[in-house]
Amino acid sequence: MTHVVAKPCVDCKYTDCVVVCPVECFYEGERMLYIHPDECIDCEACVPECPVEAIFHEDNLPEEWSDYLQLNADMAPQSEVITEKQEPLADS
Repeated sequence: MTHVVAKPCVDCKYTDCVVVCPVECFYEGERMLYIHPDECIDCEACVPECPVEAIFHEDNLPEEWSDYLQLNADMAPQSEVITEKQEPLADS
């Protein structure tokens, strides 16, 4: 099982979640963050840290955002790992 970063993160990219991740499974895309499904250990430490509530367990992912499960799986391996807090995007 894994956690998924969904639509509320698009054009936001708060990084509060990455500093609490014990396995460094967050990856930074151009417009959002992704969680690598093969690296996530399901600890849920990131969930309460997200100020826009964009992180969901895959079993609780809202139906309208179901495509984000595959998006995270596809994009995380193509992106750079992120482990330190950064400034969110300007529109956040």
